[in-house]
Amino acid sequence: MITVFVHRDGRTESGSELDPALLDPASGAKVWVDLAAATEAELRILPDVFHFHALAVEDAVASLHHPKIEAYDGYLYLILHGIDYQKSRDQESFITHDTDFFLGPNYLVTIHDGQGRSITGIQEVCGRNDHVLGEGPGALMHRIIDRMVDNYRPEIEQLEKWLDELERDVFGVPRKETVREILSVKQDVTALRRIATPQRDAIGRLARREFPMIAEELTYRFRDVYDNLVRIADEGLIFQDRITSLLDAHYSNVSNRLNEIMRVLTVITVIVSPLTLVAGIYGMNMKLAMVGSDSDPRPFWWLLGGMVATVVIMLGFFRKKNWL
Repeated sequence: MITVFVHRDGRTESGSELDPALLDPASGAKVWVDLAAATEAELRILPDVFHFHALAVEDAVASLHHPKIEAYDGYLYLILHGIDYQKSRDQESFITHDTDFFLGPNYLVTIHDGQGRSITGIQEVCGRNDHVLGEGPGALMHRIIDRMVDNYRPEIEQLEKWLDELERDVFGVPRKETVREILSVKQDVTALRRIATPQRDAIGRLARREFPMIAEELTYRFRDVYDNLVRIADEGLIFQDRITSLLDAHYSNVSNRLNEIMRVLTVITVIVSPLTLVAGIYGMNMKLAMVGSDSDPRPFWWLLGGMVATVVIMLGFFRKKNWL
């Protein structure tokens, strides 16, 4: 779906059709074209009307690209990612939605899958307030990016809350699902760092005013976004350390509980062993010298001697293996 916002003469209007003449800076118009879950026919507007480079169009149409920024003749191409974190005991997901930006002298083109909360919110604001697009396409792009980064905060808080729950589980009674959940959240944190770090670097280039079409006033705004992304990337590193500690603590807890179980079983074995020995000796089907009987005592002492010899041989073997 194509949505077109045009600001001129102090007013902002929206529609679904774009007049190519408005893309000329001399027209005095400021244009925002949003393509949400666009079809192949609708995407033809990129090379046919805007005449974007074929490689940039190929990247914009594709999905799952890492954040980056590239300068072309007369426009900037930027890829950023929004996140959507969903968690439950049975299912968890850390989903990223990439958004492509084409920033020109008097236009902004955004391309996404239609699930971008940030763009939907800015469209509502843009329809109610004429000055939003009136500030220019660069300021509009900043608004969208700033909201995308702000949306990271509640998602990261959810991720941190889940880590807190896992810590309580780890130091409680171990469950079979604990390791699976820890590894799952580890994948999510890895995905967060994989997105946040290059995204931070891309915004950093905008904040350093590497591109002439980014006005000095906008660089200050992008610096604030850059600082937020730096904190997000640092939190991702902290989360990764916490997960490593959680795995170590979980394995240590399981090992300690196993040692406790083995200690209890060992005590039971030590208690039962003498009883089993006595019952085994006197329960054998052979004539032994019983107390108060006239049986031949020699088999009894031969049996005890063999048992003692077996113990001595086993102790010698264990000592040779350094088991004792």
